[in-house]
Amino acid sequence: MSAIHEQAMTYVYQQILQRLLDFYSRAERTALQLLIQRLIVAAGGIDRIGDYRVLMVQNGSREGFYVLTALRAAQLSIAGRHPATFNLRIVTPRIGETSQATLENIHRCYSALFVYDDSRVELLMADNREVLPFNHRKPLSAAGRAANRVDLLMFGHLRSADSLLGLGDDGYLAMAEFYRNMARWEAGVDSWVTSDTIRQQRQFMTGLHRVARKIGQVVDPSSGFDGLLAQLDNLGGELFRRFYGQDCLGPWRPEGHFEACRRIGHVSIDDLMGERLEESNWALFSEFLRVRPDALVAPTLEHEYLSPYLSAHLYGLQACYLQGRSYETGYGDYVQRTVMIMHRKQMPMHVCQQVQELFGSPSAIPERRAKAAAEVSEVLGINETQLVCMLYAPFVDSGVGLEHYLRCCHPGMLVGMPELHKALQGGTGGDQVEQWMTEVSGLSVPMLRTLYRTPIACTEQETVSAAVRHSTVGIFDQDEDGQDVDELCERSARR
Repeated sequence: MSAIHEQAMTYVYQQILQRLLDFYSRAERTALQLLIQRLIVAAGGIDRIGDYRVLMVQNGSREGFYVLTALRAAQLSIAGRHPATFNLRIVTPRIGETSQATLENIHRCYSALFVYDDSRVELLMADNREVLPFNHRKPLSAAGRAANRVDLLMFGHLRSADSLLGLGDDGYLAMAEFYRNMARWEAGVDSWVTSDTIRQQRQFMTGLHRVARKIGQVVDPSSGFDGLLAQLDNLGGELFRRFYGQDCLGPWRPEGHFEACRRIGHVSIDDLMGERLEESNWALFSEFLRVRPDALVAPTLEHEYLSPYLSAHLYGLQACYLQGRSYETGYGDYVQRTVMIMHRKQMPMHVCQQVQELFGSPSAIPERRAKAAAEVSEVLGINETQLVCMLYAPFVDSGVGLEHYLRCCHPGMLVGMPELHKALQGGTGGDQVEQWMTEVSGLSVPMLRTLYRTPIACTEQETVSAAVRHSTVGIFDQDEDGQDVDELCERSARR
């Protein structure tokens, strides 16, 4: 870089910083200074800040955009006062239903912050266990789409009865692997910066603990993010391979570009950013970052890795097929719950209205059901028959629920139950039987056999938790004192 070009870019970065600060309130500027001090201390002093590498995850959420502006402002502020500043690695996971609109939002944010041509910023994304440069125009690969579908279905079957709690659990495993491998990529990083509150960290660790236990692994949920990566290193990191098998799932790629083990620090800034985010005006997002609110990753309920739109559809299907209620009732329960939580989080009224419009009025639910079914088919390649099969989970634990599922949904196959069990046990049940299982489940016969061999461990606490959640759906997720439903369940289980 020539001296003239470097000088010109320095001027551009100063202008970007000034524009950012113009959108910040006095309290936010104070929080920014505290963030800068925290990063300098974590780096070991200002003289070492130039060698300090920071990791953050950009998933397209409002929190993600806000934290990125804060880290970018901190990076440019330090650069304006000292010869060097910290390096920033920004990573985006391609899991679940990462939409093109979300990627466009991220791209506009990156462009506004001038990070594309800044050598101090590294922009990455992961698609089907492969690390790639961020590219908002690159569609999800066919292999990535297939992997997302299989993961959702496989871990959706591994769930407690009469509960949606297991759906989306694959996201916890996927993100745990994602965090670990993004930290180990190339020269690695020194710290991982998050704005997750203690409650959000607990929710993630509890979800990871739940799904890890389903595949015979142990994760200590009490450590929070501070001990997450160390635990994953001790477990060998790649938990999906432990479930699917070495031959069914390849390693992260490109091979040879990951450090074997990377001990990094965790820098939590929720105390600096959380309150500011709730109070922030939306000019920063709309005028400067040019983020479209309708494309933001929406707030979720039981699982942060299952889209609210798909969740509403699943609530409707669960009510219709498993609970003897109408689809509209289950769908409406979820919508009511979502809107209530958005109001509790003090989301702007126009955003709440947009979400309500997304879900539609009660009279539009049949149309929304058809649209949801079409989108699930297009994005994930899953039809309604396969979703219903997943809700019943008939193949797990030696097919303990198979007869009930057949009686409710496929009574004509009851006569073929012996052949079904034989095929699931590894024998030859006949081509027609195996084809039927594949069609109704969306999973291959070897994967169904894996489910058949997997017991469902449902503790007393899980049973109580599922019952409480079911009885309170659409009413609250906290009691009057602000305590979580999970905490109520724990007390009930102890009694």
